[in-house]
Amino acid sequence: MGVILLDTAALVAAYVLSILLRFDLHVPRWGWGTMAKSFIAVGLLHLLALFICGCYRLPWRRTSLKDLSRYFLACAFACVALTGLRFLLPVESYAHVRPPYSVTLICFFLSSMAVVSWRIIGTWFREARQNDDSLLSRPIRAIHTGATLEFFRDKVVMVTGAGGSIGSEIVRQVAEMQPKQLLMVERGENALYEINRKVKGIALMKDINDVEAMETIFKEYRPEVVLHAAAYKHVPMVEANPEEGWRNNTEGTRKLAELSVKYGVQRFVLISTDKAVNPVSVMGKTKLAAEQAILNLSSSTSTAFCAVRFGNVLGSSGSVVPLFKELIAERKPLTITHPEMKRYFMTVAEAVSLVLQAATRKEKAIYTLDMGEPKAIVDLAEDMIKQAGYRPYIDIPIVFTGLRPGEKLFEELDVSEKSCYKTDMAKIYINKVGEN
Repeated sequence: MGVILLDTAALVAAYVLSILLRFDLHVPRWGWGTMAKSFIAVGLLHLLALFICGCYRLPWRRTSLKDLSRYFLACAFACVALTGLRFLLPVESYAHVRPPYSVTLICFFLSSMAVVSWRIIGTWFREARQNDDSLLSRPIRAIHTGATLEFFRDKVVMVTGAGGSIGSEIVRQVAEMQPKQLLMVERGENALYEINRKVKGIALMKDINDVEAMETIFKEYRPEVVLHAAAYKHVPMVEANPEEGWRNNTEGTRKLAELSVKYGVQRFVLISTDKAVNPVSVMGKTKLAAEQAILNLSSSTSTAFCAVRFGNVLGSSGSVVPLFKELIAERKPLTITHPEMKRYFMTVAEAVSLVLQAATRKEKAIYTLDMGEPKAIVDLAEDMIKQAGYRPYIDIPIVFTGLRPGEKLFEELDVSEKSCYKTDMAKIYINKVGEN
């Protein structure tokens, strides 16, 4: 009903302006009363044409260029109908039901623009206000403490996987803390180019598995803090390529950790995952092994090793959110493996903020981030469809495809007393299994 009222208002404005333009801003000789009565026919014909052309089946909050033809076609139908009325009822006494030809023609252009314009403006406004934060249904925290700022200031900081969704956010946040040097290690040329374009650090296009190249970096720059975000994280891809997953996620981490010990790194932070808790996937097992590899080094070195576990990050390349956005934009069905699947979610900025806070601590441990309550993937899909202005299951279907190899229904990111110790930092816990 609201859409019809807005269309009616837009048509009134278009019709009045048409009359004013036709009669050079003067009162038409039939008088405004008669012209007002004639709008009943004009308005009803336009609304009927919009209905017949299926315009009210389109989600107005997501109006796209390919929808415009329907609105123009509807206004054209109304224009033809009004022209027919003028032809069939030529007597001036019928002026209250058929406007002049010239007014009808002008009204066609103005009404087309009017009904389209408010929809496009509404779409732009809605998209400008859309963000991933609103999908979490909980408060968002991404605050750096004075201790965090002080810890990173004037230090040489190395970030691996610097071009990825997590790594690039780490780079952006660390850069704001005025480090002495910011080493951005990334093997992907385009990804490194993009982050280097936004943040002026030292761009090092190297693979963490190239031990000789990495040792050259350690020897030349002597990093004091290593934030290790480079990893394969897509469960199906690692499941299909287990040897490469182990080489990159586990062996690559172990070699990097050994170089950190050799060159006296103060703090080494491994970005880990909730999939490392009782892992069933190859990816989860490679990350658990990486955690164990760095903690095994902790007892014999001054380098403080830690791993930070958290769940899915909204908007990251491994998250369902970008995929859902792409499918929604194309109006294709959203695919979910199981209707009961749930995951923990954080925003990129929130997760990285907590990782950097954890980096300032001294424990050699596995940290677990409190990510609130897990969210059902089907609820996330429905929320995203609604946020885009569509109706779930009507405008955009949701299809369940079945669990994939290595996939769990629920991830086990437990921050209860039986699994973790509380720290003096909100939302950061020390895992009891990984304590040292």
